[in-house]
Amino acid sequence: MNKWLYVMMIEKKKDYTKEVIERHVANLKRLDESNYLKLCGPLKGYSGIAGMVILKTKTYEEADELCKQEPFVVEGYATYKLCCLEVANKENNYLL
Repeated sequence: MNKWLYVMMIEKKKDYTKEVIERHVANLKRLDESNYLKLCGPLKGYSGIAGMVILKTKTYEEADELCKQEPFVVEGYATYKLCCLEVANKENNYLL
């Protein structure tokens, strides 16, 4: 069985305030505590892309609902693109 992860690419629209960053971090902690968060972090050197959040959910729709709750998105600081990532690893012979 193939495993999928969902990659939220955060596209910055305007500069963040300290307060919205704190709400963003609180949201990441909530996602982590709920076992949805696999990996996250800022990206450097990609114009317009502030960072990414990799989610493990049962469906694309569930991941999309979590993205819509991101404070950067809710408060108009960013938009996002959600991509499906099919995991290639030793267990599945790297999808060969």
